[in-house]
Amino acid sequence: MKITDIFELATHTFSFEFFPPKDEIAAVDFGVNVGKLMKLSPSFVSVTYGAGGSNRERNFDLVNYLQNKVGLTVMAHYTCVGTSKEKALADIEHLKSINVENLMLLRGDPPKGVDNFTPHPDGFAHASDLIESVCSKFKNVFSTGAGCYPEKHPEADTLDADIQNLKEKTAAGADFLVTQLFFNNQIYFDFLEKLRNADIRCRVIPGIIPITAYSQIERFVKLSNTNIPEELADRLNSSKDNPKRVMQTGIDFAIEQCRELLANGAPGIHFYTLNKSGATVEIYETIRKYVPI
Repeated sequence: MKITDIFELATHTFSFEFFPPKDEIAAVDFGVNVGKLMKLSPSFVSVTYGAGGSNRERNFDLVNYLQNKVGLTVMAHYTCVGTSKEKALADIEHLKSINVENLMLLRGDPPKGVDNFTPHPDGFAHASDLIESVCSKFKNVFSTGAGCYPEKHPEADTLDADIQNLKEKTAAGADFLVTQLFFNNQIYFDFLEKLRNADIRCRVIPGIIPITAYSQIERFVKLSNTNIPEELADRLNSSKDNPKRVMQTGIDFAIEQCRELLANGAPGIHFYTLNKSGATVEIYETIRKYVPI
């Protein structure tokens, strides 16, 4: 089923993001955690892969398994980094052949150790270019998502310039947006207002991740160009020598964050699971008591 069709049926969507396990041991853990999350009957799941387009084949294999063996509605991530236009369109044709109906089309990050994005000599320079090409070649085949940064893409000069880039993505064919992680809900609502003022009317699904270890704070801030609210930082700092308390603090904050988002009109939640189930299960099972699924 296309995600846009799910939007017609569901007031809220709840979705989980995975990435292919790196080895056999990780695959066992992945299977256990995915099994727990599947019991929650998500609206859809997404499958990503590493920087620079790494793990692409494993990504396709996992998408195929979850879509055609498990029977989930899967959104396959695809990035144009390091890929020619011909190869990209051939990959999308392959995803079509394995019954994928939903894509998350992204430019992608440079490979590890590389600071700046350099497009393939015969590739796409921007996500909007990839979106336009795919939507033109595969008319009405896919439901297409794109990413957005409520606090501005790190490479954008200003938030207004970044919103103009998003307008190009939606004009090119993106049906909905999923945000990078953030911890201050007002930033999401202010961002949404700016999008509406720019005449971007599609669904904007907030992406949420709980902090479950103190060491994640710096990484998350760098990853998404986000800020940690002072209240959360204080709570985490006071518990930094107690890993269990840090994890519960992160879960409790994410529950509060999700409840406020949903109560004020957010159309669902996209959970960045990091291939772990415990925190996401607790958050989801708590918030589902308060909103229609």
